[in-house]
Amino acid sequence: MSALDEIRIVFFQECEEQLQELETGLTAMAGGETDADTVNAVFRAVHSIKGGAGAFALKQLVGFAHVFETTLDEVRQGRLDPGPEVMDVMLRSADVLNDLVAAGRDGGEVEAERTAPLLAELERLAGKGPGGHGGEDEDETPFNFDDLDFTPVAFDLGDLGDLDGGGDGPKFRVSFRPRPELYAKANEATVLLRELGTLGPVSTTCNADALPLLDALDPEGAYLAWTIEISGDVTEAQIREIFEFAEWDCDLTIEALGLADLSEIAVPDAGADTGISVADLLARIQGELTGAPAPEAAPEAAPAPAPEAKPAAEAAEKPAAGGEKKEEAAPVIRVELPRVDKLIDLVGELVTTQAILSQRLEESGAATTGSDLMNSVEELQRLTRDLQDSVMAVRAQPVKSVFQRMPRIVREVASATGKKVGFQTRGENTEVDKTVVERLAEPLTHMIRNAIDHGLESPEKRLAAGKPEEGTVTLSAAHRSGRIVIEIADDGAGINRSKVREIAVNKGLIPADAVLTDEETDQLIMLPGFSTATTVSNISGRGVGMDVVKQSIEALGGRLVITSRPGFGSTFTMNLPLTLAVLDGMVVRVEEDTLVVPLASIVVTFRPQPEDLQMIGAGQAVKVRGSTLPLIDVGLKLGYRTAPADPLTGVAILVEGDNNRRVALLVDDIRGQRQVVIKSLEKNYRPVPGIAAATISGEGRVALIIDVDAMMSDQSFDQFILGNEPIAAE
Repeated sequence: MSALDEIRIVFFQECEEQLQELETGLTAMAGGETDADTVNAVFRAVHSIKGGAGAFALKQLVGFAHVFETTLDEVRQGRLDPGPEVMDVMLRSADVLNDLVAAGRDGGEVEAERTAPLLAELERLAGKGPGGHGGEDEDETPFNFDDLDFTPVAFDLGDLGDLDGGGDGPKFRVSFRPRPELYAKANEATVLLRELGTLGPVSTTCNADALPLLDALDPEGAYLAWTIEISGDVTEAQIREIFEFAEWDCDLTIEALGLADLSEIAVPDAGADTGISVADLLARIQGELTGAPAPEAAPEAAPAPAPEAKPAAEAAEKPAAGGEKKEEAAPVIRVELPRVDKLIDLVGELVTTQAILSQRLEESGAATTGSDLMNSVEELQRLTRDLQDSVMAVRAQPVKSVFQRMPRIVREVASATGKKVGFQTRGENTEVDKTVVERLAEPLTHMIRNAIDHGLESPEKRLAAGKPEEGTVTLSAAHRSGRIVIEIADDGAGINRSKVREIAVNKGLIPADAVLTDEETDQLIMLPGFSTATTVSNISGRGVGMDVVKQSIEALGGRLVITSRPGFGSTFTMNLPLTLAVLDGMVVRVEEDTLVVPLASIVVTFRPQPEDLQMIGAGQAVKVRGSTLPLIDVGLKLGYRTAPADPLTGVAILVEGDNNRRVALLVDDIRGQRQVVIKSLEKNYRPVPGIAAATISGEGRVALIIDVDAMMSDQSFDQFILGNEPIAAE
């Protein structure tokens, strides 16, 4: 891979970040946040994308971004009000810009039919097209240059800064001479100069010495140069950031002022006996710089008393001169994902080896409580756990990266269905493993589309029902019991259960005499081939979607729960693991095999007493904490044995699944609590009912991880509740 290819990869990675910043800023502006910081952040995102695209000759992307940037600059300068119409155009333009970046990365192009209408609207808003504030139909007027009478006039380049300077004197002098390549890549010198003006007081001088006569002028040439002196609290890094994508296409010199003038100050020879103290010498230098008279030298200056030392903490708390201390962002480095994955795999092996070592020492009796060996083992276990947590934190990232893609889906579906939709997000900074984040996009897209197409009513029906004309879809994320819970809620009509049941019967998905609860009826919409749409469209109607969502979520080790209130809306809840790499588990024994129960699902463990047991049909139940719950024999359900075990000789584990549903699992014994490394059973073997994944036990053998939700939500559980025999796994 060449150096240019590596730079190209980094550029498109940065484009993803800039597009996220753009989406966030435009959404905030659409919500009424039109402060300077938000508008400038949006402008810089588009400007950065355009500048980098120009370096790689992505002409279509550069052209669109240039017009988009020009319109944003009108908003930034206060000449264009970011009202609803303007923000609608800009949000759709952000979608097209996203497509253009993807096309540039993949080597394709976006159809002109998609970009042309938006370009026309952007130009109109910026005043360069019909209907703009620059004059109606000005671009369509033909020009005749035959009788041109040219008279030089002063041309206002806009607000380029304070020509009188300001502050405590200039701090930097910037010499800027564009080359023709800069204009060919759709950069503008005036935009760069305005950006410099945002850093502080500036004094700008234009050099037109290279400007030829009119008959010798090349329309694509570059003849002007500028010298800008900047004052105030500014750094060279801030100046160079403005020219980040233009520096290759211009002659740029940044010179620090002030300290350079010290060379003209007469400083006494170091070896001469001048009788001038250090303080007087500094005062003389300061006088030379400021024009103030220098103090006369004292022949025998008494030594000044040493200043009273201040505590370091007090000095640290005092802000530096020139303004308040700004909080600096933490430094960031880019690391290839395969390297991080390799590190996680190695740490996973370390966790497994540590568990095996602890098991071997426990079995041998060599590690007694309080001994040096046992203390060392416990220290190794603590350090391994800390290392595991630190490495997993490297892969953790906020769900914000996925949530920010959803507003575009909302706009597209709302436009296609003619519905008015307000979209809200909560908990965007909730962190989860990168692997989980990457696989959330597809199920979230399906559910957002369904919430708008099937959940929300049309504006007319909402008004008739006494609701606001605009429906609301809310996407939220939160940590709960060691897992991440993502909810998609709408305030629509809710699930029409009678219609759902009728469709399921007509399609042969359930028998006509089936007795279903409301929750079971809601679950029918996730069956393959089910759809409530009467016609097939590009949004829905083909009977695929929610079944794919369910499969995607279950592949992540999660569960999907539906709750709905007719007339008030529906909520789809995804309960997912924070990571697909490790989990804390309770190690249990069933017959002679080792199983693991996820610790996050466990409420309490106890030994059943005779008075707590009772029979319900052909199954058993146990009374715990005032409630009577099904008692599921794990060994019988998973096929480890053919006859039920005696509950009085085993241990019951009260577990809680989705929707606060609880059951008690009966196992033979508990061996302890450990952190285990998750290995996909489906990928390495095949799916097994009731089993979520596998791991390596302390004995070095394969141990299966119990899928608690499958234990209580499968058809076998429903039959158990009705009093029938549970179905053993294959």
